This record gives sequence, structure tokens and C-alpha cells, in this order.
Amino acid sequence: MLAKFAKRLQRKQRIRAKISWTSSKPRLSVYRSNSNIYAQLIDDISWKTLCSSSDLKIENWNKTDKATKVGEELATKAKSLNITEIVFDRGWFAYHGRVKALADAARSIWLKF
Repeated sequence: MLAKFAKRLQRKQRIRAKISWTSSKPRLSVYRSNSNIYAQLIDDISWKTLCSSSDLKIENWNKTDKATKVGEELATKAKSLNITEIVFDRGWFAYHGRVKALADAARSIWLKF
């Protein structure tokens, strides 16, 4: 179990090292649990969360559709804050399935990665 977590942490650090962010391009951080998905826009310069969204209140959808709704909701919140460009941080999760659905939904509404 410890080796699995260490590999995940290595993956996360490797991805985070490749990301370059500024205050004009906040980071879209994604967390995926077995049943839910969470996303938030973070300004790493001031260490503040600008907006967030999750699928906790979304009912009667499958997991991929919930992720799509979360991406759309986050993109509309970012639009109200006049944020157009972001940096996508998938954490240690593969860019596949729910993570990809969230990213594609956010990209299709308003945000540029």
C-alpha cells in the first residue's frame, strides 16, 4: 500500500513540475474519488481557491455525465470571474474517462488550456 502511494505521489510531483502557472493563468486541479469528482481553480501566487465545483448535488446521472456537468459548471463560474486561460492539473489521475470528460466540458464552454 505504501509503495502504491509513493508512486502516485511521484506521478503527481512530476506532473506539477511540468506545469508553469501565473496569477493570470490559475490552475484547474481535479480530484477523483471512486464515487465523486471535484474540481477547483487555484491561484498559486496568492494561495487562494477562486472557485470550485463538485458532483455532490447532481442526482441520477452516471459518473462520466456528472464529470461533464462539473466541468460545465466550473467553466461558467470561471467566466463570471473573467478567467479565460487556465493550466490543467490532473494530479496523479490518468487523462482518461471522467477526468477527460471534465476537461473537455470545461474547454468546450469557455476555458482555454
